[in-house]
Amino acid sequence: VQLQASGGGLVQAGGSLRLSCVVSGSIFGINVMGWYRQAPGKQRELVASITRGSITNYADSVKGRFTIARDNAKNTVSLQMNSLKPEDTAVYYCNCARSGQNYWGQGTLVTVSS
Repeated sequence: VQLQASGGGLVQAGGSLRLSCVVSGSIFGINVMGWYRQAPGKQRELVASITRGSITNYADSVKGRFTIARDNAKNTVSLQMNSLKPEDTAVYYCNCARSGQNYWGQGTLVTVSS
């Protein structure tokens, strides 16, 4: 399983960015896909996840600002990020899991300036 993320960049506080991730390879049995982030000096944390049936879960810190979406036909997962804050600055990783095995994309840097 390979994950290729894109869409990071530099944005001012209050702005928006959209992250995209394409999943390829042996994708049979993958249910949950999601986005994690890791800020400097902090642990990696879950931002949002979505099941194959489109059940979503969000970190409290992003609820109402971020939206995760999935296209099962295209094997993609996206993260629309609105009203960005400086504390959203981090490397964002797309993720999927199967039978206890986690797969990660390469990470894309999001920097929000104040």
